[in-house]
Amino acid sequence: MNYALILSGGTGSRLKGIEIPKQYYRVRGRTVISYCMETIEKSEMIHAYIIVAADEWQEKILRETEEISRNNSSFGAKLKGFAKPGENRQMSILNGLHALGHDAGGEDIVLVQDAARPCTSCELIRRCIEAAEKAGADGAMPVLKMKDTVYYSKDGTRIDSLLERDKILAGQAPEAFVYGAYLRANEALTREELLCINGSSEPAVKAGLSIALVDGEEENFKITTAEDLRRFTKIMEDT
Repeated sequence: MNYALILSGGTGSRLKGIEIPKQYYRVRGRTVISYCMETIEKSEMIHAYIIVAADEWQEKILRETEEISRNNSSFGAKLKGFAKPGENRQMSILNGLHALGHDAGGEDIVLVQDAARPCTSCELIRRCIEAAEKAGADGAMPVLKMKDTVYYSKDGTRIDSLLERDKILAGQAPEAFVYGAYLRANEALTREELLCINGSSEPAVKAGLSIALVDGEEENFKITTAEDLRRFTKIMEDT
């Protein structure tokens, strides 16, 4: 079985001028997270998913799911429930993994997705899961190669060295992991260590797990700034 965690516990603090978390901002009458849910629903690779969201937003998600399902009866069919956010993104993931523990087996695959990535394709989900399922892999992460010259600066005021662009990759979500191995990798970390994690794959790398790389997609951007939100709004207006 393949499961998904949609992370929707963030507050969107970098989105100035918008008072609600970015994933609940409405574009063409629907929340950003609903577009993310729709892709998960459409993916033949995902059998069930849960959403990590604060209590005050869970009822709103369910109400919108009911509204959309009136025109699309399959919308929300794979949604199996919610988990509560943690103190940071990685602790939210751990809460989600524990919530999946009622159903997921050790060799099942779990896909970790951001609610604020509404343009992820079903094809990218397929590539991630198939790569994670291959022998010798414990997970998979989509990446983009760097197009610009990359420099290193210790203090942000002057260049200290030039990095090898061909060896620098930008990671994306969703990331796919073998459930049991990834759960153990997260549970092996202390609370303080989890609070310092910056990316979903970091606990797996720390645990020595093998994470395969797959080609990411330029269109699979995360809505982080107001400009990102305008970009997504324009995409939807043009479709």
